[in-house]
Amino acid sequence: MFCTQCGTQLPDSSKFCHHCGFAVSGAVEVPPPPPVVVPARPSVEYAGFWRRLVAHIIDRIILGIPSSMLVVAFIVPAIAALCKSECNAEDIPVAIISIIVGSIWLALLIVIGHLLYFTFFESSRLQATPGKMLLGIIVTDLQGQRVTFMRALGRNLGKIISHAILNIGFIMAGFTARKQALHDILADCLVVIK
Repeated sequence: MFCTQCGTQLPDSSKFCHHCGFAVSGAVEVPPPPPVVVPARPSVEYAGFWRRLVAHIIDRIILGIPSSMLVVAFIVPAIAALCKSECNAEDIPVAIISIIVGSIWLALLIVIGHLLYFTFFESSRLQATPGKMLLGIIVTDLQGQRVTFMRALGRNLGKIISHAILNIGFIMAGFTARKQALHDILADCLVVIK
């Protein structure tokens, strides 16, 4: 029982409120407070395999343009110089080795460029590469927050493993509960619809 005057809780046998002196005859039982309503958490929609594949193709096309330009700018002139008729026979092995070493350095430069492209975009405030942005998907951590640069780097280095096992790591995005590819699982990331 509670006093209707001051709200003090009273024993059931009281005739007067021991706090304010009000007559207990007016005491009433106060109903419990209404239940607290917790707002519903917005549902997360995971990006599926096909949407992610199309975004990846768009990004590879975007990256293919500067990569092709680098190959044309550096490798084609080297091969053209090798094919000139004024090369001596003893210079040809050195020229071939130079082309091979140059190609390896160029391939390494292109791979690092691709890695940084994905890492910078996915850890930026945009949380997505241009291909992902076009399809309305973003990369987050497991709590739905923006990923750090190091986590994005780890995620993208994890793609090496996804590729190495015959792309099964990528195909996993079509079968896991949260549509995670192997590299997403390794980096504790999600790809979700924005």
